[in-house]
Amino acid sequence: MICNDTQELLRYLSPAARILGLDLGTKTIGVALSDVGLQIATPYSLIKRKKFTRDIVELASIVDKQNVGAIVIGFPRELDGTIGTACHRVYAFVDEMDKHIDLPVLLWDERLSTSAVERILIGEADMTRKRRADVVDKAAAGYILQGALDNLNLHTDRGLVHDDDEDMDYDGEEE
Repeated sequence: MICNDTQELLRYLSPAARILGLDLGTKTIGVALSDVGLQIATPYSLIKRKKFTRDIVELASIVDKQNVGAIVIGFPRELDGTIGTACHRVYAFVDEMDKHIDLPVLLWDERLSTSAVERILIGEADMTRKRRADVVDKAAAGYILQGALDNLNLHTDRGLVHDDDEDMDYDGEEE
C-alpha cells in the first residue's frame, strides 16, 4: 500500500519498528535503515540487482532481521516535478514488491539526491571515484530516508499522537 505522506506512514508503523530506505537503480539498490526512534537514517547495504525475485528475497531478509515496519523509496521525479520513465520503474517495482512484502510504502521525492551525496563524498570526504561508486547508492538511500524522517519528526509531536483516538487534535483536545 502506498502512503500519501509521512504522517500516514507513521499511523501504520508498529512501536519499535524501523523504516527501510531504498534508492532503486538499474544495477543496484541502495538500502538504509532508521533507528527505532525514527530519528537517524544509516546507510545499510547495497544489493547488486540480478533478478527481481532474488532482489526481493534479499529485501525480505532485511525486513525480517531488522524489524522493518515501513519502506521509503526514492521517487525520481523530473526536475520540473513531472513523472517520467524512472518514476514508472519505481511504480512497477512497488507493485511487484507488494506481492511479497506487505508493508506500507512512501514514495519520497529524491530529485538530485545522488548528486548531493556525490558532492558530499567528493568535497567533504575526499573519496576516490572507485570508493564513491561503492558507497554512493547506499548513501543516497540514507539521504532519502533522512529527508523522510526529518519531515516525519517536523510534523509529529510524539507525546500527543493518539493511535486509538483520531478525534483528538494536536493540542490533545477533542475536536
